[in-house]
Amino acid sequence: MRSDYRREFFDFEGVAYLATASEGPLPRVSAKAMQTAIEWKKMPHLIPNTEYFDLPDRIREKTAKLIGASADEIAVTSGASAGMCHVAAGMNFQPGDEVIVAKGEFPSHFATWLPYQKAGLINVKVIAPRGKFITTDDYIEQIGPRTRLVSASLVRFDNGARLDAARVAEACHTVGGALLLDISQAAGAMPLSVRELGADFAVCSGYKWMLGPFGTGIFWVAQEWTDRLGLGPVYWMAAEGARNFSALPTEGMRLAPGARRWDSAETSSFIYLMALDASLELLVKMGMEGVARHTQELVQEVVDRLPRDRYCVVSPLEEKERGPFVCVSARKAEGNPMLYQKLWEAGVIVSLRENALRIAPYLHNTTEDVSKLVKVLSVA
Repeated sequence: MRSDYRREFFDFEGVAYLATASEGPLPRVSAKAMQTAIEWKKMPHLIPNTEYFDLPDRIREKTAKLIGASADEIAVTSGASAGMCHVAAGMNFQPGDEVIVAKGEFPSHFATWLPYQKAGLINVKVIAPRGKFITTDDYIEQIGPRTRLVSASLVRFDNGARLDAARVAEACHTVGGALLLDISQAAGAMPLSVRELGADFAVCSGYKWMLGPFGTGIFWVAQEWTDRLGLGPVYWMAAEGARNFSALPTEGMRLAPGARRWDSAETSSFIYLMALDASLELLVKMGMEGVARHTQELVQEVVDRLPRDRYCVVSPLEEKERGPFVCVSARKAEGNPMLYQKLWEAGVIVSLRENALRIAPYLHNTTEDVSKLVKVLSVA
């Protein structure tokens, strides 16, 4: 029997919210934690001094459990793009170095790397899929002696296709390159081990499947890259002995070990991080196996109940080849924008991505939400 997690969330008042891949809903416990932080700010004498350091450290510890990492390998950032920027700034590119990005990737990949190409620092090779979806082999066949980095999503935002990251990482490492993996459409929705994925860096937004507020994220750096990745100015709380900040030396300041040196400034943003901390705690308690099972069962129900005479699945059909959501299209794709609008008017919230309907159920959803979706699709 499928677990019922609805009690952890607020009442959606009849709306079937199936768009977690865009923005995850804030759980009840997280909203309460955020309110606590607001009370702190109303009366700052209530702020526990230890929270400036303990709060981001709790984020590291809980995130590490979700993605199969060590807490000291995780920086707390404002989103996935922040981590990408750290990699771009620290790679020490040489003339002729190449960064591979796939056609149709999320815009942050292009926004990060194209300015470096324009400045003459790298060449950006944009690769196209040979078939319907970009595949692991598409990447591997394009990796060559000048490849310094592959910048890719573990799960594509536009169609849910899942990458065999370990094989791509192996091909990168063979030529001395690295793999930067965006796990925003996977972390919090399925069991992960960034180590087993072979990545050198991983970035993630905190506001989707991790159920945190917008403006939160994490940056994972493989331990062997901590001293290899170049570093610019850092937030002072990354210094050794920062808890006793009045005693910090003005000269000879040393950084604490681990990835905290890439923390975003003002790391302990209480109003945001208190909520993210509570959401991560909830996910850790639930366990990723159960979370993934609940989500995938709902996704499979969408696939199974889709009126195939009028619609088709435009994500990989095999569960192991896709992420935690599915994209569908009307047989006549030009009708998808109107169908999207009809769903919204009926209280069925999905996303329109690349002229397809992206359906992303999660813990707050039940089979009744799928039924409401199917009902509208059947008559639209």
